[in-house]
Amino acid sequence: MRILIIEDEKSLREDVVDYLSENGYKCDFATTVKSATQKLSDLVYSCALVYICLPDGSGMEVVDYIKKNSPEMGVIMITAKNALEDKLEGLKIGADDYLTKPFHLSELNARLYSVLRRRNYGGKNTLSFEGLEIDTTEKKVIANGIQLQLTKKEYEILVFLASSPTHLITKEALADSIWGDKAEMASSFDFVYSQIKNLKKKLNEAGITNYIKVVYGMGYKFKD
Repeated sequence: MRILIIEDEKSLREDVVDYLSENGYKCDFATTVKSATQKLSDLVYSCALVYICLPDGSGMEVVDYIKKNSPEMGVIMITAKNALEDKLEGLKIGADDYLTKPFHLSELNARLYSVLRRRNYGGKNTLSFEGLEIDTTEKKVIANGIQLQLTKKEYEILVFLASSPTHLITKEALADSIWGDKAEMASSFDFVYSQIKNLKKKLNEAGITNYIKVVYGMGYKFKD
């Protein structure tokens, strides 16, 4: 999943990016309100970590922008130690949680996981459909009682699609979410087509034949 870290303190920002990257997240960062809103308009993110005090304004502007333009996206505020008013205001306008500086990176990871689970999986660790179960904790996929042997990318694609059932996911959004910056270097989306083809083949072989729908010229839908 792709996370946007909006923080102008370089050392903290680098620590957060390194830690979350090691834990399997794809991370971008912004240091100002302007650069944050630009990235949010260009790319699809699962969650944003927003520091309230930014050089060109308040992180509240970013939270408000997210809630108006991407209400399904998670938001965790990063506040100063005694900034109670900021915490209350941020939660009021739609932030999911907050952390107070200084904080342990392990706590950030736990809070992030909690927000993403609530937002994407309805608070559950397992996505369940008829004949298909996706365990997001163990990273296992069971199709008609058979555990599928998926590659890391195939699993990530399946979770990304299944997290937004019936929504049209463009090939660009899928490539950006799963491959990150590497997707921008590709001359075509053949790598997306190939992974989708292999994933559908493995699902079909287990008797799951109709979950991933191709919307030609546009992208994909996951439909139970």
